[in-house]
Amino acid sequence: MAAMSPWRGHFLTFARYHAWATRRLLDAVAPLSDEAYRRDVGLFFKSVHGTLNHLLVGETLLWFRRFAHGESPALKLDMEAEPDRARLAQAVLDGAMAWEAAISAWPAERFDGRIRYTRMTGAVVDLPFAPTLAHVFNHATHHRGQITAALTLLGQPGPELDLVYFLQMQEAQTG
Repeated sequence: MAAMSPWRGHFLTFARYHAWATRRLLDAVAPLSDEAYRRDVGLFFKSVHGTLNHLLVGETLLWFRRFAHGESPALKLDMEAEPDRARLAQAVLDGAMAWEAAISAWPAERFDGRIRYTRMTGAVVDLPFAPTLAHVFNHATHHRGQITAALTLLGQPGPELDLVYFLQMQEAQTG
């Protein structure tokens, strides 16, 4: 494992939280009927399925490839990457779990560097690495919150996904 930095520890916590929260969300989504799962409930990507699909596209197929491989794939944020519900859930979870290993492997100085990529419009963007990585986790939290609200609207309990619950669970396991 590469040398520890304050950034690395910070982002490893967020990567672990991200995987934990994604797993809990998918567990809460599982009982939905297929009709409810695909119903337009007014989310930006319309349904629970559409929003999970967007998480796969945005987080894994786009941002992870930018950060981990230096690629700039030309994708549409609303493209349907995986129509099958079970395969989509597994791909979203696998994508969420991939961040921890990537972050662990990056050299400490990378967090203080920059990320350069090409947007889907063809424009080249050059941004500070750590705040842009923070965006990825913030983006996922935003869409998990939308899905949690949709679950409530659809008559299902929403999972508790607050970071402090994850931290308390982690403390209980290590302390």
